[in-house]
Amino acid sequence: MKNRIFLIILVFLFFSGCVGISSKGIFGTGVSVAFDPRSLGTQIDDSVMQKNLAARLTIRDKIYLLSVNTKVLDGRIFLTGKVEDPEEKLQITKLAWETKGVRSVRNDITIKEDFNFKQSAKDLLITSQLRTALMFNKQIKATNYQIDTYKKKIFIYGISLTADERKEVIKEAKEILDVEDVIASIVLVEDLRIQKN
Repeated sequence: MKNRIFLIILVFLFFSGCVGISSKGIFGTGVSVAFDPRSLGTQIDDSVMQKNLAARLTIRDKIYLLSVNTKVLDGRIFLTGKVEDPEEKLQITKLAWETKGVRSVRNDITIKEDFNFKQSAKDLLITSQLRTALMFNKQIKATNYQIDTYKKKIFIYGISLTADERKEVIKEAKEILDVEDVIASIVLVEDLRIQKN
C-alpha cells in the first residue's frame, strides 16, 4: 500500500513539473494560455483528464509512460504510441473511456514492430517539414497543432480557428514528399463546448 501511494505521489510530481498547469497549455511548455481558444476552465479540465489518464496508464504498466502519448482536447482523448500486442491497445482504450468527463476516444496506437532506423528518420523528417511549413504559413496558428508521424502517415491533432485554416493545415501536410496518408483530428473553435469570450 505504501509503495502504491509513493508511486502515485511520484507520478503526480513528475507530471506537474516546475511550471504551473495553466502556463503549459495542451501542447507542452511554450504555448501560452492566451493563444489557446478554449476557455480556461476547459483547459484545466482537459489537463486534469490528461494527467489522470497518464497516471492510471503508468500505474497499470510503467512502460506506458514512454510508449503511449495522450492528448485531451475539449473532453476528446487522442492516444498515440506503440504497444506490444492488440490486447494492450484495447485495454488502453477501455482505460481512456473510463476517464471522468471523456466525450470520445481516438486510438491511433500501433502494434510494435522491429526498429527500422531508416523509417524512423524519415518519419522525423516528415514531422519536421510539416512543423516548419505550418510555422511559416501566415494563415495557420502553428502552436495549436500536435504532429505525430508513423510509417509516412501524419497524425495531426489540434484546434483550428476556421474551416479554411483546417483545410490549409491538411493541404500543407499532403504537399510533403513521401507522405502516404494524413489523419487529421482537428476540432474547430466553433465546435468546442465552451469558448473564450
